[in-house]
Amino acid sequence: MYLRTTKRKNKDGSVVTYYQLAHNVRHPETNQPTARVIHSFGRADQLDRQQLVRLCQSIARVCELNVTDPFHVSEPVIDTQLVDLPESLQLICTMELGTLLVIEALWERLGIGKTLREVAAQSGCQVPYERALLAMTANRLCEPESELGVWDRWLSKVYLPSCQQLKLQQMYEAMDLLQAHSERVEEAIFFQTASLLDLEVDLVFYDTTPVDFSIDMEDEETEDDRALRQYGRPRNGSWSVQMVVALAVTRQGLPVRL
Repeated sequence: MYLRTTKRKNKDGSVVTYYQLAHNVRHPETNQPTARVIHSFGRADQLDRQQLVRLCQSIARVCELNVTDPFHVSEPVIDTQLVDLPESLQLICTMELGTLLVIEALWERLGIGKTLREVAAQSGCQVPYERALLAMTANRLCEPESELGVWDRWLSKVYLPSCQQLKLQQMYEAMDLLQAHSERVEEAIFFQTASLLDLEVDLVFYDTTPVDFSIDMEDEETEDDRALRQYGRPRNGSWSVQMVVALAVTRQGLPVRL
């Protein structure tokens, strides 16, 4: 497996370079080695260099290697003489703290942490899924990443000691737990928020957005539930299976229910 470079000449004479992740396979007829593209990174002049750096560092970590980026801007060195620090004190690393303190304080004040811990305990869970949900929520507010990005990159840059021992699989499992008990969690948080902020909740608004699905048939209705995905005409003018997402909010603008 290797990083493959291809070039294309435009009509104006300019040359565009592309990066691809590829590996060689034997052609079934000619038995000659042929490059098979696994992933295309796009044009070299438009590529986010940090994406390749993160990929190198992720592979290096699995192989127990150390990859150093020569273009990385290191943290400024603190002059210990100016701040009168002892010579034995060394700066190892810096982590974000302030924003995380505010997020975790609101997490507890609004009753989100308490509700999720109760749901996990009553479901017989021994894993701290509430901490995993806190980490993903805080990441969404600070530097949005996927579950893999939160576990692989973001947690190492912030000070959340209660989340440092989480595993990637626990991130996914926490989302399943939240989905299974979403109604109870939403209800508990809503009443806690309404009481804490003294909200007027006699009026809600809906912002509807159609979402297309690439399926052939719409959902069948049952006695208990309406069909979630039904045929309709989205904004692009086509006729396809779609779902309408509605967000209910209070007159102060706080979300109540999705």
